[in-house]
Amino acid sequence: MDKEKVLKILMLEDLEDDIGLIERTLRKDGIPFKSRYADTRDEFVKAIEDFTPDVILSDHALPQFNSVEALNICKKAGLNVPFILVTGTVSEEFAVNCLKQGADDYVLKSNLVRLPSAIVNALKQRSIEKKRKRAEHALRKQNEELVKINKELDSFVYSVSHNLRAPLMSVLGLVRLAHAEDERESRKFVDYFAMMEHSIHKLDNTLKEILDYSRNARSEIHLERVDIRFLIEDGFERLKYHEGSEQIEKNIRVEEQSPLYSDPYRLTVILNNLISNAIKYRDAGKKNPFITIDVVINDTSAQIKFSDNGIGISDEWLNKIFDMFFRATERSEGAGLGLYIVKETIDKLGGSIQTNSRIGEGTSFIIDIPNHVLESESLPNQPVQPVV
Repeated sequence: MDKEKVLKILMLEDLEDDIGLIERTLRKDGIPFKSRYADTRDEFVKAIEDFTPDVILSDHALPQFNSVEALNICKKAGLNVPFILVTGTVSEEFAVNCLKQGADDYVLKSNLVRLPSAIVNALKQRSIEKKRKRAEHALRKQNEELVKINKELDSFVYSVSHNLRAPLMSVLGLVRLAHAEDERESRKFVDYFAMMEHSIHKLDNTLKEILDYSRNARSEIHLERVDIRFLIEDGFERLKYHEGSEQIEKNIRVEEQSPLYSDPYRLTVILNNLISNAIKYRDAGKKNPFITIDVVINDTSAQIKFSDNGIGISDEWLNKIFDMFFRATERSEGAGLGLYIVKETIDKLGGSIQTNSRIGEGTSFIIDIPNHVLESESLPNQPVQPVV
């Protein structure tokens, strides 16, 4: 409490001698104040409006009014100041009831020496409460702003998905038609059309990465029975036209000791990114490039190990490959989001990923994700759903 501030104290009291005792006690303790008195309902209501007290000290029983009624009037008026009961002997049950109804403290007239500290403590508590409510109000406002921003982000993601990718695919279709026409006629622009297609695919892949990142960050985990072998084979099928894909030997081994329950969309994002990287960073100088994917599933987890004999990653870059926009080699043509999205998606699933690599020898990724099969009993019966 600010010792220099003069407190405005409203006393609900009908005995002048008791008023005098209270005032002497406060002065003796060095509390600066000015006071006003009321002993009827009308006087009390008028004093609240005119005097705007900082503290209310209320006797319990007056001839036509009491402290419980006074406390209710304060509540209805929205008066957020300490209300302290200063009265004669009362039962413990009555005192507790008053505190439950909103009184800050009670002081017996036979022990007024405690009154100054009761006022100071009540003012401190009210101050803390005001700060807490201001903080809550600020937090609610921030949450409202975040909700607004999230809605705007939803609109942006929708725009990326439909308003950008759709016309991009239309442009790609037109380029392919022109490419085919040029091949039949003059073949003057074959190289230009190939470069245009390449650039369109790069842009489309970046848009897909943005969508994958947004969907992973903002959507809830959706658990269902997953056919992990299907997801892997589907990933290879989707990427079969990527340069070098046909040269690589694909090995898939799945040991399924238990059904896998996880989020199929997020697993697809992880698998497709790692398969794509293994194809992209193959070692063209080797006669037998390969990608091996080993999966072991038990009741509690699924371990997925990717191994390849590609170009490998330098030791100096290994701790940075999951950073946003990081590209460790000039062969990387993307935005540097792929492995960042893989790590973020695995984190969202509550899993982990480890990397081992040697330049010229190859790279391995070991992924551990939880298996929610034990929780699957609470899920509706459903067939294994592939991700399209």
